[in-house]
Amino acid sequence: MTAAERSYDQGKVPIAGYAALAATFSTGAALFAVVARRRGVHLPDRVPPWDVALLGAATFKASRLLTKDKVTSFLRAPFTRRTDEIPAGEVMDEPRGEGVRRAVGDLVSCPFCTSVWVAGALVGGYVCVPRAARLVCAGLGAVTVGDWLQFAWSFTEQKAEG
Repeated sequence: MTAAERSYDQGKVPIAGYAALAATFSTGAALFAVVARRRGVHLPDRVPPWDVALLGAATFKASRLLTKDKVTSFLRAPFTRRTDEIPAGEVMDEPRGEGVRRAVGDLVSCPFCTSVWVAGALVGGYVCVPRAARLVCAGLGAVTVGDWLQFAWSFTEQKAEG
């Protein structure tokens, strides 16, 4: 453990692991920009509000799927441990381990943290292959709407039963 980690929150926060994740994200974004430029990919002049909403809904759903869904727990298992099951087929996981393992556990158990990475990937797709990215986002957006309808139906059933 480094001196910075020891002095920050009594060593419970994996500062070096967070730095490694931030460096990985930044390096990925820089590599994407370099490769896109070399291939002649041009940034859009503007992003219509509808596309921002579509990207937002897709980012929300993909982040929830990656961080809370039972079926994707195999991705989180090396970095987290299950603490609880919550409604709608979701689970609560908490990070485990130390250093980079703990930092990755923090990332993959937090939909807010993961959403930055998901949005980066979706926006990258939107820039390079906008039609395909919109289709993927539309699919994830449809699942989000479906989820809300499921919740509305369940709520309506509960109210009708008493």
